[in-house]
Amino acid sequence: MGYLYLAIAILAEVVATSALKASDGFSKPVPSLIVVLGFGVAFYCLALVLRTIPMGVAYAIWSGLGIVLISLSGLLLFGQKLDAPALIGMALIVAGVVVMNVFSRSVIH
Repeated sequence: MGYLYLAIAILAEVVATSALKASDGFSKPVPSLIVVLGFGVAFYCLALVLRTIPMGVAYAIWSGLGIVLISLSGLLLFGQKLDAPALIGMALIVAGVVVMNVFSRSVIH
């Protein structure tokens, strides 16, 4: 159940961060409301995650997937481009999360 809550937390954070960009400094009410609700859901679910998944592992997964999904959101919603070093850096972060999940005894399966 912890990984389901983690997935919800990550998706809520990505939606909230994308809305943060769209809120234009909290000057637009609907995106601003999405920001507040999205981060509320994200942190509530993250609190539930920490009952069963070690904090460092949960945060590494949250960060790694969040970076990739936010970058995709920036590309698809806002036309933001990434260069080769940015893509390589993100690939290394994802590789680190995979190594942790596959080889670490800290991860609960």
